[in-house]
Amino acid sequence: MRPPNISGTSLILAKAGIGLRFQHHQAVLDTRPDVAWMEVHTRTTWAAGRRCAISTPSGVRRRYRCMALGCRLEALKGLIRHILKRIRKVAERIEPGLMSEHIAWNVVGGTYLADLLPLPMTEEALEVVCRHVDQTQTHLGRRILVENPSTYIAFGNSIIPEWEFMTAVAARTGCGILCDVNNICVNAHNHGWDASAYIAALPSEAVGEIHLAGHSIKALTDGSTLRIDDHGSRVSEEVWSLYRNAIARCGAVPTLIEWDNDVPPLDVLLQEADHAAGIIASADGARHADAA
Repeated sequence: MRPPNISGTSLILAKAGIGLRFQHHQAVLDTRPDVAWMEVHTRTTWAAGRRCAISTPSGVRRRYRCMALGCRLEALKGLIRHILKRIRKVAERIEPGLMSEHIAWNVVGGTYLADLLPLPMTEEALEVVCRHVDQTQTHLGRRILVENPSTYIAFGNSIIPEWEFMTAVAARTGCGILCDVNNICVNAHNHGWDASAYIAALPSEAVGEIHLAGHSIKALTDGSTLRIDDHGSRVSEEVWSLYRNAIARCGAVPTLIEWDNDVPPLDVLLQEADHAAGIIASADGARHADAA
């Protein structure tokens, strides 16, 4: 259960937003695009020698509610408290409506690996993640969301399906779920899962945000293919179809367009957000019609 004195209220509108990237800082400040909200990474505010748009008095924060990521949940030897303190300072400064982190790991033996690596889906790993989610929420004084990662291999000793692992973390800690629909699509192809069944298995009341992004397909020498979550292209039609299923089941949920590689002009991200907004509006219209 969520520890006492933990705020569970989201200040993010249940509409489509975009990720704020360095390439777009000036364009956002100059044009003030008509988008409901934007996400920022905590590492954006830590970049040495860079002036971040959200830190300026007349910057993005004055108009848009932002999100911060960076709550490391995976370290088997315990969370690093000085990192949590830095994250808390960022949160106090930009006042994000939501904060989230992946269910994954990327540090071993003190070495940082620049990728989100899969966890063994075991009871032991589940206990570690839940303990760290509790610690993070207590330290930050707020509820966080945990996000399903994209993966390309799986541990042979994994005994808990990923969707059940995500559900269990939310149930045991009171955190929310960040449902990355693109990651579900990628993993379904890579591991032979049913993407629609994965979405249907998540507790809809726990889903506090949805992520959408593009992915690539790599042909392997044995004739099979591997889906790569590279965030370097438009959202695929397959992912849009899964997103419609998710919105129909969960209702209007804050939805983020992610784009990290081969970053296009700001207008392209806004077009993708408009597409997501249209799907949210259509689902809302259908629900109102059914209720009438």
